[in-house]
Amino acid sequence: AAPTVVYRARLRTAAGREEGVEVRSAAELPSRDRLEEIHEPRINALIFTPTESVGPVMQLLDARRGTLVEMNYLDPQKVILKYDLPLSEVITDFYDQLKSITRGYASFDYEPNDYAAADMRRLDVMLNGKEVDALSLIVHKDAAYRTAKGVSERLAEAIPRQMFEVAIQVASNGRIIARETVRAMRKNVTAKCYGGDITRKRKLLEKQKEGKKKMKMIGTVEVPKEAFLSILK
Repeated sequence: AAPTVVYRARLRTAAGREEGVEVRSAAELPSRDRLEEIHEPRINALIFTPTESVGPVMQLLDARRGTLVEMNYLDPQKVILKYDLPLSEVITDFYDQLKSITRGYASFDYEPNDYAAADMRRLDVMLNGKEVDALSLIVHKDAAYRTAKGVSERLAEAIPRQMFEVAIQVASNGRIIARETVRAMRKNVTAKCYGGDITRKRKLLEKQKEGKKKMKMIGTVEVPKEAFLSILK
């Protein structure tokens, strides 16, 4: 099982004092107006890779906010890289990507390091304007837009179509930064109208439109398990 990323947040209290809290999920992250500073756990990572794959591996590690500590050639064909990395950057698909770019020949090991200050943001996912706390994420500021766009696109693919339109929005600091829409299923209410006055068809379509509007206001969107899993990929 993947380790839990525990952040440490320093808060401003109403009395003007500071206090520290541990944050284990996005739902526990305090609002920006109270948050003084947040620290994320980092790791010492060891990556053994073939020499021919050093370039792509270093690009991957740099993209994951890694800092090169040491590089040693074990022999002309093998290199060992030591990196300082945030734990949150390696617990999802990092190992799969590492294996892919090295054709399965790389190995990866790590040990906990210290905590370091980081500019982390909370992403809130909303379905038709209602927040879904279970889908909230904590991400680095530089990855906020990319992650929000990816989350909204994956949810749009995973959530089945309803009888009403489903708006998927991802917000950061109260501002919408990504949006997708799951289009409503449409029932042909004019199928039995053969010829006749066009006014009758228009009335049926308007009635359908009003019905979907009411459904959207009172209906709930069921999020399948596959939607939660797609976000973790």
